[in-house]
Amino acid sequence: MYRRLKRGPQVILPKDIGIILSYSGVNKDSVCVDAGTGSGWLALSLAKVCKQVYSYELREDFIAIAEKNREMLNLDNITFKNKDVFKKIDEKEVDLVTLDLPDSQKALKNAYKALKPGGMVVGYLPHTEQVKAFVERLNKEGFSDAYTVEVIVRDLLVRKEGVRPTNTGIWHTAYLTFARK
Repeated sequence: MYRRLKRGPQVILPKDIGIILSYSGVNKDSVCVDAGTGSGWLALSLAKVCKQVYSYELREDFIAIAEKNREMLNLDNITFKNKDVFKKIDEKEVDLVTLDLPDSQKALKNAYKALKPGGMVVGYLPHTEQVKAFVERLNKEGFSDAYTVEVIVRDLLVRKEGVRPTNTGIWHTAYLTFARK
């Protein structure tokens, strides 16, 4: 699927998308809010699994890329919104809110209001300093069970002489911080 999609801004890679999908427990009945649409890879992946996805993005040029990707995948359960999650999230009682934004922690108050009890928030955070600020704000806003993971993919070189890790792979992309309302 991802090889066909257009890229503009940086994308969340499949290795991280898979962890978000599995750790959050979203399913065919889930409603999700994705903030920081970018090229739409995460939002579209959520839409392939979930009942409905609302994806917020400030940049109209990024929404145009994500819309083309949505059309390519023929998904009708995703709505792109040219709105600011730092000001407000319209949806209520959602199962998951994903935040892939600079200063994501500043959207946690609105994420908390949007989530149903037991719902999950996920921060996609490139730097450890961002993780610290995010977790501190999670605690302040009343979230619980916060934990952070980093997903590393190492390719293996399989040869007659032996098997070993290759010199390439997808190492650090971001830290994923999960928490529950």
